[in-house]
Amino acid sequence: MPKSSDSDHKKSTVSPPERREELLAIAARVFAAQGYNATTVRKIADAAGMLAGSLYYHFDSKESMLDEILSGFLDELWARYDAVLGAGLGPRETLEALVTESFREIDRHLDAVAIYQKESKHLGTRPHFAYLVESQQKFEKAWLGTLERGVAAKVFRPDLDVRLTYRFVRDTVWVAASWYRPGGRHSPEEIARQYLSMVLEGIALHDS
Repeated sequence: MPKSSDSDHKKSTVSPPERREELLAIAARVFAAQGYNATTVRKIADAAGMLAGSLYYHFDSKESMLDEILSGFLDELWARYDAVLGAGLGPRETLEALVTESFREIDRHLDAVAIYQKESKHLGTRPHFAYLVESQQKFEKAWLGTLERGVAAKVFRPDLDVRLTYRFVRDTVWVAASWYRPGGRHSPEEIARQYLSMVLEGIALHDS
């Protein structure tokens, strides 16, 4: 794809918000594939078929691009999680809904999920990305609370180690970003259903 000049960009018929979203999607793919530190503004611009200087028309740095990618993903994730947590569902139904929404977010934001998994630990030490640590703490509280509520309600096994179970569920759900491909054979809802059938068989309290 030929690179456009600054004047070509200004003549584009694509509206700024649409172009901005397009560039963020391209940047997310580059960050996910090459890592944040190895990615330069020039590499993102090359992937977008434009001059590096033209990219600064939309973003002041690669850090601001990454910030928008991660914060946008987390804002949507928490909007959906909060809707589940506020719906007054039982603990089993809450767990099912959280897992389903997680797979849906992997489908919608595959590159952002991959970036989050690879980069959040060291990015969280930077003041600009402190919200990553806050989100992780909120995430842990939500899932642990659901599991603890299930044990207390005798929906989940009384001998369940909730923290170990939380780590297992967290890691096995989100690792799907490494192999999931949007538009593939299985929908995120079908993957969630199959996953839950295996997990709930192990943690649910069964009648003797």
